[in-house]
Amino acid sequence: MNLKRILTTLVVLTGLIGAGGAVWAQDFDKGLEAYNSGDYATAIRELKPLAEQGKAGAQYYLSRMYWRGEGVIQDYAEAAKWLRKAADQGVALAHTVLVGCTATAMASLRTMLLR
Repeated sequence: MNLKRILTTLVVLTGLIGAGGAVWAQDFDKGLEAYNSGDYATAIRELKPLAEQGKAGAQYYLSRMYWRGEGVIQDYAEAAKWLRKAADQGVALAHTVLVGCTATAMASLRTMLLR
C-alpha cells in the first residue's frame, strides 16, 4: 500500500465522522499541498494543530519536516516523537521508517563495537 492510498483512506474515514472531518480534510489537504510545493511555513501552520489533535497523516508529515529541517529547526528528537505517534496509529510508512532507523542504528552500533 503506498502513502497516497493511506492518506486518501485517512481523509475519507475522517470525512465519514462528520462535519468536523470535512474541516480536518480541508486543512490537511491545504497543509499537504503547501508541503509538496515547498511552502513549509504554511505546511507547519496547517499540519501542526492537526498533529496535536492526533491526526496520523499530519503527524507523519510533521515528523518529516523536523527530520529534514523543512520550515523548522532540524530536531531529530521531535521528529522521532511525531513519527512514533503516527506509527502507533497505523501509518505503515511511519512504522517502516522506524524499523529502518532501528536497523541502521543497530548496524552502526555493531560496527563501532567491532573496531
